Amino acid sequence: MTVKTFDEMYREWEENTRQLLKKYPEQRERFETLSGIEVDRLYTSQSEDDVEKIGFPGQYPYTRGIRPTMYRSRNWTMRQYAGFGSATETNKRFRYLLDQGQTGLSVAFDLPTQIGYDSDDPMAAGEVGKVGVAIDSLADMERLLDGIPLDRVSTSMTINAPASVLLAMYIAVGEKQGVPADQLTGTIQNDILKEYIARGTYIFPPQSSMRLITDIFAYCAERVPKWNTISISGYHIREAGSTAVQEVAFTLADGIAYVKAAIEAGLEVDQFAPRLSFFFNAHNHFFEEVAKFRAARRLWAKIMKERFGAENPRSLQLRFHTQTGGSTLTAQQPENNVVRVTLQALSAVLGGTQSLHTNARDEALALPTEESARVALRTQQIIAYESGVTHTVDPLGGSWYVEALTDEIEQQALNYIDRIEEMGGAVSAVEQGYMQREIHRAALETQRKIESGEEVLVGVNRFRLENEQQPELYQVDPQLSREQVNRLQALREKRNGEEVKRRLAALKRGAEGKANLMPLILDAVRSYATVGEICHALRDVFGEYQPSV
Repeated sequence: MTVKTFDEMYREWEENTRQLLKKYPEQRERFETLSGIEVDRLYTSQSEDDVEKIGFPGQYPYTRGIRPTMYRSRNWTMRQYAGFGSATETNKRFRYLLDQGQTGLSVAFDLPTQIGYDSDDPMAAGEVGKVGVAIDSLADMERLLDGIPLDRVSTSMTINAPASVLLAMYIAVGEKQGVPADQLTGTIQNDILKEYIARGTYIFPPQSSMRLITDIFAYCAERVPKWNTISISGYHIREAGSTAVQEVAFTLADGIAYVKAAIEAGLEVDQFAPRLSFFFNAHNHFFEEVAKFRAARRLWAKIMKERFGAENPRSLQLRFHTQTGGSTLTAQQPENNVVRVTLQALSAVLGGTQSLHTNARDEALALPTEESARVALRTQQIIAYESGVTHTVDPLGGSWYVEALTDEIEQQALNYIDRIEEMGGAVSAVEQGYMQREIHRAALETQRKIESGEEVLVGVNRFRLENEQQPELYQVDPQLSREQVNRLQALREKRNGEEVKRRLAALKRGAEGKANLMPLILDAVRSYATVGEICHALRDVFGEYQPSV
């Protein structure tokens, strides 16, 4: 094997960079500090060993980022997670955020939608529109996206068990706007394994859920090629109490399971892997978070290349969205959350995120007000346009501390992944409750440290205020829930009921067989079958998951 010299490796990287600049030119001709000192695109060691280990930006193993120029050419997508009450009210918030400079939508759905129940189902009582927007049918999705050009706006939807249904609705709205499916861009979370591990909004048993996911992979690879078919989520694993190492390990273990399932379903790895994406938490320990993102990226590249034989460079690139840590927000002294979110967001940017949501200061108490949502978005914009951290690629690369943390997180995460593989993989580990128990132990240890004062929470266990005033909070109008139910009942009377029955019957037959279910779900959605009706049709065939732990 011929070992390349540093000069050879650097020239190769420069040539790749020149090619990319033809498509993504940098945002300015000269980057400089406020004192006029020019900032180079890249700072790097000239040691062959160092470069071989961490690579160059945009090159395997992608420790330093997935693109050679990173934010010098384009900033990350700025998304603010939003959704409450009705589709019409949420559409107003979307338009407000887009007017304020947000560059992508991120949809929060209410709990009934997340678990496949309609707003008029007894199971939905008291929850309609509370933690997100209620979407019962294509009519609601049409209102949600009214006036939003789907050929120019990328949309992320945090939906898992009924992800296929909500994606079908999005495709159908695109059709009505005249936007073909192959031009739609966005992401569905579609990560059911972490629901069994950490979050709980599952519907079907694991094997049936995995079938739906691989059906989406196959359908989108052919029909919706620009869509990210899954956002493999460590965010909720971290929110449930995991450590940073566990977040990386369990997320990538889930990713391995999805890749295996897709290959077993007959897909070629380079057919679907370029559209896999990830979703991570940005927590409080600044340098650990930066190192976590870098370690996850390098580890995934090695997994895809060495375990699965992926050859397309995009199959090796871990692209990820980040959200600042909801569990780190405090109800006490909520203005302190602005500082926490700023540091967390900065760690995500220095770690190389492709997309970012910053939590609002009042989210530990209620849905964010317009003002607090705007401050959260401004946090991203100040980092992007005022801080200067985007002027060079991977500015913390080469730091002895950051590189040591990156190495240690990678190794500890790999130890976990190997243990999970010995158990038969992530699905088996979920069924045995292994990852759940590990997270519970970590969460209990964190709580012990907070209660003992060993871990300081400013404003909570130290530096408290007496007679603290509660800020003005956003309140969801309860009338919105009643109006949603009335709209749903009017839809049932207006639509062609016989057509709905035929489409649902066809879906059940498909579920009993081996057909790809996405075309059948899309047909049902076009007939204005509801989320609940479609999920109940699948429940009749697949059953419901009952946790064993």
